[in-house]
Amino acid sequence: MTTAARRRGLVGAALMALVIAGGAPGCSAGGGSTDAGGGGGYTIWDPYPQFADDSNWVRLLKDCGAGAGVTVTRTGYDTTDLTNKALLAAQQGSSPDVLIIDNPVISTLAEAGALTSADETRLDTSASLPNLLGAGQLGGKTYGVPIGANTLALWYNKDLLARAGVDVASIHDWPSLTAALGRVKAAGKKGITFSAIGTEEGSFQFLPWFWGAGAQLTALDSPQAVSALELWTTWLKQGYAPNSVINNTQTTSWQEFASGGYAFAENGTWQLANAKKLGFAYGTIPIPASAGGTAPAPTGGEFVSIPVQRDTGRYGTAQKLVACLTNPDNLLSTDTTLSYVAPVATVQQKQAASDAALKVWVQAVQAAKARTGDNLGTRYPKISEPLWTAVQAALSGAKTPRAALTAAQGTAASATR
Repeated sequence: MTTAARRRGLVGAALMALVIAGGAPGCSAGGGSTDAGGGGGYTIWDPYPQFADDSNWVRLLKDCGAGAGVTVTRTGYDTTDLTNKALLAAQQGSSPDVLIIDNPVISTLAEAGALTSADETRLDTSASLPNLLGAGQLGGKTYGVPIGANTLALWYNKDLLARAGVDVASIHDWPSLTAALGRVKAAGKKGITFSAIGTEEGSFQFLPWFWGAGAQLTALDSPQAVSALELWTTWLKQGYAPNSVINNTQTTSWQEFASGGYAFAENGTWQLANAKKLGFAYGTIPIPASAGGTAPAPTGGEFVSIPVQRDTGRYGTAQKLVACLTNPDNLLSTDTTLSYVAPVATVQQKQAASDAALKVWVQAVQAAKARTGDNLGTRYPKISEPLWTAVQAALSGAKTPRAALTAAQGTAASATR
């Protein structure tokens, strides 16, 4: 079997796995870069369809193309649709020259042989923070450069905390946070809202508490993991969190917080624009770890990668395009537009200096972890689903936290052998 045929087989298997898992909706035909405009044109696919052709983002793409001496053709897709199209294009040998893709998908595309490694294309990843770069690594190789990151923290209602006599500066670990929630309830208000829905969003929101307890995704039933789930179930039993969290998405939990009735909400940087519309004074603090400090929260955001091409001579120009898109000056502008924290420390410092509200988010991103990190790669989804299932079972009262996580570990272990 030729290398190309083997790659097509791996990509086909990856695509089928996504379809079976329900992670890949139907797609329409999409163009690739086999010809790409007669040699002078290069294609870029991104997950930002909200940006029109006259936007600063598209202008940057075209400027980067001009700097590399080529014409750039850009197409923006919905995030989920882009994953499907990227796999199909790889199978057909018609991938774009540059692909900007959600970071958990990197391992799927890399394992399928659809992406080049940074070693192959000489991408410079040295400026990226190691904890963010981890989302794009598999088997000791790196498959792109992060363009920005978002993560989770705790938003709080200053007015409610003041009325409950809570000094937010006193919250530094789980006991102090739980005590604050108790004081808020005693004052007749609601404590905290979050998303525990039975999807990846539920796992995403649970991970800061899971990791903040010192738990590892390879041992879902560890005492540390049980303590994290017991924290959430205790909050529901005590009335500190509403039963609605079981069905909440991150959007609906934000809406609950925005109503003004909750002291805290676990949510992300993507709410920065919405926060400006709140009818009350608000702030943010990092999610505390069990014994203090900042809990590692999962990272969101995209990587700029170079897909495998039939004509390897295209990689040199593609590398120039990626370098342009991820240089510090362009990152500052791009990440501000996307409400992202930059993956480069020097740019993060500039962001925090220009907007004090970003200081907490920079701190949270610096402590964050990749869901597919620790070389979990494509094993992560097979662990995440049992995890969110366990969270649902415990919060609904169907199982104790220990029983729910024991079952989850059994399922995950079988699925990842």
